[in-house]
Order: sequence, then C-alpha cells, then structure tokens
Amino acid sequence: MLDVEKWTEGLTAGQIWAQPLGLGSIGFHLRHITGSTDRLFTYAEGAQLSETQMTALRREAEQGATRDELLAGMRDSFQSIAQKVRGLDAASLRDPRFVGRKRLPTTLHGLLVHIAEHTMRHVGELIVVARVVKAGP
Repeated sequence: MLDVEKWTEGLTAGQIWAQPLGLGSIGFHLRHITGSTDRLFTYAEGAQLSETQMTALRREAEQGATRDELLAGMRDSFQSIAQKVRGLDAASLRDPRFVGRKRLPTTLHGLLVHIAEHTMRHVGELIVVARVVKAGP
C-alpha cells in the first residue's frame, strides 16, 4: 500500500483515469488489484466467482472513483483477506484448488503466491503510469 499511496499522492481525478501512451489507467490498476485479489482468494477458498464479482470485473476500467475511494477499497480488501489468510491451516497449502470456468488446477499455496505476484506486477505498472502522468505531455 505504501508504494501505491506514494506514487498516487497529489494526482487529480483526471490523472488517475488518464491512459498515457495507451497504458491502463492508475484507476484501472487500483481496481484490478483489489478485484483480482478478491477473485483469486475466492478460488483459494474453493469457491466459484459470484455474479457481483463478475460484474465488478467487467467494470474495472470505468472511470469515476476517486483516489481515496480506490485506495480505501484496496485497503479494506487487503485487511479482509489478510485476516482470512491468518486463519488458514498450513497443512492445507497443498490442497487442490481450481481456477475459473475451465477449472485450471493449482493448489492453495499456488493461488496465494499468484495473488502476491499478480499484485506486484500491477503495482509496478501503476508506478510506471504514475511517472508518465506526472511527467506531463
């Protein structure tokens, strides 16, 4: 959260939703990090995605939310999932899990690692977009 907060500090709504050079907007990355973490953890829990989650996925690039709203959503999601992770039994890390409609095989451990890797990828992309936006035209 600290890197995301640092690199988005002081950005206007227009900058949050800008797509310089055709890159995904900062707003998209913030929503995507939050949403993908939620979706992947749903699979980690052995469940399938809800219609609410599917609707949120389709709306990740829609403009409108402020930086503070996007960061609050991310913070709430991370806190909720962190609490759930603390409750996991380490003996279940090798338990099979399945992702998506195709039911791609993985393990609970694999999903937890993927959540971390995927999040860091999008944080990196967000930082690049923020630097481009701050540099101006």
